[in-house]
Formats: sequence, C-alpha cells, structure tokens
Amino acid sequence: MQIPKINPYFALAIGVASVSFSAILVKLASAPSGVIAFYRLLFTVLLMLPVFIIKYRHELKFIEKKDWLCSIAAGVFLAFHFILWFESLNYTSVASSTVLVTLQPLFAFAGAYLFFKERFSMKAILSGIIAIAGSLVISWGDFRISGMALWGDILSLVACALVTGYLLFGQNVRKRISSITYTFVVYAISAFTLFFYVVLKGEPLGPYPTVDWIYFVLLAIFPTLLGHSLFNWSLKWLSTSTISMGILLEPIGATILAYFILGEPILWTQILGGTIILAGLMIFLKDEQKSKVQKKEAVSI
Repeated sequence: MQIPKINPYFALAIGVASVSFSAILVKLASAPSGVIAFYRLLFTVLLMLPVFIIKYRHELKFIEKKDWLCSIAAGVFLAFHFILWFESLNYTSVASSTVLVTLQPLFAFAGAYLFFKERFSMKAILSGIIAIAGSLVISWGDFRISGMALWGDILSLVACALVTGYLLFGQNVRKRISSITYTFVVYAISAFTLFFYVVLKGEPLGPYPTVDWIYFVLLAIFPTLLGHSLFNWSLKWLSTSTISMGILLEPIGATILAYFILGEPILWTQILGGTIILAGLMIFLKDEQKSKVQKKEAVSI
C-alpha cells in the first residue's frame, strides 16, 4: 500500500482548523452577508480556474442535461446556505451558529428518508432526538438573551437544511464527473446566483475597506479550498466516519477562536447543548458506519 507523504490525521486537523476560521472571518468583515458570500465564491472560482482550464475543461462536454439541472439546483442551494448562515452570525454567536449548522447529518437523514425511502435503525433515530434536544437547549439559552439571538439560531438551522439539499442534489452527479469539475461548476453557479441576489437587493459590490478584501480572499483559501480539499484528500487514507467525526470538532475550534479573537462569551447552555448535539451526531455517525459494514458483509456473502 502506498504511504502518504503527509500524515492524514495531520491533514484532517489542518482542514478542521481551516474551516473553523470561516465564521470568525465572516464576523470580522463589515460587508453585508450576500456580498461576503459572493466574493468568497468568486475568489474560490478564480483560484480554481487555471487548474480547471488546463486539466479538466474537457469534462464539461460529458455533463448530461440532468446533471446540469442538478448542478444548478445544488449551486442555488449552496448560495442561499451561505447567505443565511452568514446572516445568522449577525444575530447569534459563533458558538451557537456553528454548532447548529453541523446538524447537517440529521437533515441528510431526514432527506434520505423522505426522498429515497431509506430506513434507519432505532439507534439512529434516538441519536437524532438527542441532537435535536441539544439544539433546543442552545435555542432556549439564546432566547433568554434576546429574541434576535433565537432568530439567528433559526437562520442557522435553515442554512443547515439548505446545505443538505446542496449535497443531496450533488451526490449522483459526483459519481459521473470528477470532484474538481463538479466543484468548479457548482461554485461558479453559486457565485452567479449570489451576484444576482446582491444586485437585486441593492447591496454595493464596493468599495470596502482593504481588510475586508483580505477577509474575502482568506475565506476562499482556507475554509473553502484548503479545508474541504484536505477533507477530500484524506478520504483516500481515512474512513468517511473518521473524517465526519473530525469535522464535528469545527464548532469547538470556532468557539475557542471566537472567545479569543472576538471576545464572545461562552454560555453554559451553549456548552451543554453543543455537547448533547455532538454526542447525538457521534452516535448517529457510528451507527451509520456500522450499518454500511454490515451491508458490505451481506453482499460479500
């Protein structure tokens, strides 16, 4: 077996640290949420463009009509995921927002059940109930602070649902085209969607302080390209469940960074609710991995 040049666990740790900066950079930027999202995707597409043109542009002719439709839907969902999640950070804390947005596996579970009629074990259902209970603890704590903090929590949950839609639309397309081509196409569609959203809403595309442009570029490089690219690279060496568990550390990293960089206090309800959510998600992911192993064993028999 080929030995990786970089320890995959180290790469996973760097990826988690990179995505943990996402909410911090959004909070630091002074531009409206839609504008931040637009420039994040625009700079990501521009950074990917040379590699795409040199190595992958020929794959565009192999994309079928149904794949284009799914990619367009995925791009639109991703655009509004960023808009709502970034907007949520104007109302609630980094801790609450990032923990709630990691509920994506549960929304995927609900989507798979509703649209693909997939069945899940009682343990998976129980883990979902546990995670929902954790989100209620966080929401209750934020509501005690202000109704606007609760509104931020709601926006974060809707953003989580939207990113699940983005993943569901893309899961079949990615089986037929390379991940680089799919990612470039969806990011480009998402950037176009965000551009029209910003224009229709009347939000200025500039000028902004120099530091804001730095934040836009950093959002493109670290959470978008470096973070997710390292997750994809790690898939060759680590199991999906291991990477999923690693990604669950993002809210912890983001909360610690928000405490030191933004001076955001950490509430006991956020610690308790976040712990409950992460415990529920860990149970769910472990059960999902176990069921996959059992299915493989059944097929091999």
